[in-house]
Amino acid sequence: MVVPGNEGGGLLRPEGRPAVAVPDLAAAVRELETGCGQRRSAEGGGAGRAEGGAGAPRWVWADTREVYPALLRRGVRLSRCHDLALTEGLLLAHEGRYGEPRSARAAHARLHGLPVPDDHTAPEARQATLFDEEPPPLDAEMVAEVHADQLRRIEALPDPHRFRLLVAAESAGALIAAEMGHDGMPWRRAEHDALLLEMLGPRPVHGMRPAKLQVLADRVAAVFGTAFNPDSSQQIVKAFKAAGTTVSSARAHELRRIDHPGVEPLLAYKELARFYSFHGWAWADQWVRDDRFRPEFVVAGVVTGRWATSGGGALQLHKTMRRAVIADEGWTLVVADAAQLEPRVLAAMAGDGGLARAAGQIDLYQALAQAFGGERDHAKIAMLSAMYGGTSGDAPKLLAVMRQRFPAAYRFVEDAARAGEEGRLVRSWLGRTCPPPSARWRELVSGPEGMRAARDRGRFTRNFVVQATAAEWALALMAVLRGLLPDPARLVFFQHDEVMVHCPAELADEVVAAVGRAAEEATRLLFGATPVRFPMGAVAVRCYADAK
Repeated sequence: MVVPGNEGGGLLRPEGRPAVAVPDLAAAVRELETGCGQRRSAEGGGAGRAEGGAGAPRWVWADTREVYPALLRRGVRLSRCHDLALTEGLLLAHEGRYGEPRSARAAHARLHGLPVPDDHTAPEARQATLFDEEPPPLDAEMVAEVHADQLRRIEALPDPHRFRLLVAAESAGALIAAEMGHDGMPWRRAEHDALLLEMLGPRPVHGMRPAKLQVLADRVAAVFGTAFNPDSSQQIVKAFKAAGTTVSSARAHELRRIDHPGVEPLLAYKELARFYSFHGWAWADQWVRDDRFRPEFVVAGVVTGRWATSGGGALQLHKTMRRAVIADEGWTLVVADAAQLEPRVLAAMAGDGGLARAAGQIDLYQALAQAFGGERDHAKIAMLSAMYGGTSGDAPKLLAVMRQRFPAAYRFVEDAARAGEEGRLVRSWLGRTCPPPSARWRELVSGPEGMRAARDRGRFTRNFVVQATAAEWALALMAVLRGLLPDPARLVFFQHDEVMVHCPAELADEVVAAVGRAAEEATRLLFGATPVRFPMGAVAVRCYADAK
């Protein structure tokens, strides 16, 4: 158990022993982590982090975000942990209590029937108001008590083995997210500045638009015959109305339906303005330091378990920006992504023999083409429609073929959709639980909008079981890969089904091989013996833009 204190100190509580106050928490943690590693080597153990850190200490703490960054700044890297906040969130959702406070303090309060404090996302938000009672400081005994309760609840689940794997993967993801924020992705500011100059013109003075953005704004004004702020949705709607065209919003998909000469320059303006806002000079000033892009990843920031960011927008990185991601001199980037991940996940979960055999090939859609008249595109439409609830165009006809040829896979997603329509919960392969229906949804279902509301939720739960399991596979992949990487190679980027490793050029082949082994091990961990393959196409490149 680890509880950070003031001025770099803290509390350590080995399992089954009393807590000990240490003046230098990072040094004490390093000594224990290193000592276990040396003992494993002396005893002939070599699995280490390649098998999730088997034999290494499992550090138990309230929240990785509050502990690990300070350790990383002191050069301390750990093999594995148990994150109480992430685990509590998973357990609460599984118990049908989605959205309740998940912090260690909240979990401890629930155990003792005390008032449950709200979760806070910023340190300053934790300050008590004038009439609030300050919660007691977290201590090692409280951490140990919450941890024991979580283990008890996990063992009481229908499939504790899978859920333990989910907790381990989620906690490993927290370590990896902190390390990515600490290490950063290589970023050439000079290349970024050159790209901005090419796309926007010179950097403007504060409060002014870049030159090329202003040209588009002037074009918009000329078409409408009056100047207005094209950044204002309200003014855009008003300008169209004055020109004799009614629009309900300034969203791009609605503007594209309109036959008006102002649409083309306005859409071009909006796209370039978004690029300027998301990846312009101010963005780089804030998020690029010491030739590294350092975003703040949020583990399980999306209900399906996918990551989000609380700053930096790493998961919405514009493709053009990949030109600025360049390896250090003498180093390389190994970029890998999983091919057709979600259809392969469905094949493995459903146990559909025909689909599993097709998923044993590199190109799953091509392998399925014969079942759909020899058309690869038809196979792709059928699979995506089954997973996302598509009903437009050729989808109904192709889904009928899928229902006949791949009945187990079709039934799997249909069952998930039916559960959602009926207001029931669905779970991923390892046990992540979808949010329950809201009170507003229940009102809609009982009214004239009932069928539409039910179908909307069914589409969500249909995809949840697949997307959430795909997120689990990706987490397991990263956890295994992290342990296989040779020093000083580092995971520096992750986006849904894509990973990036920054490593010395001479280690590129070893890292590429490690990616393949990690994909195989992640598949085995989740699905056991399965004919489904999860190929990871890995390439070593100097610049991220060259990987695609």
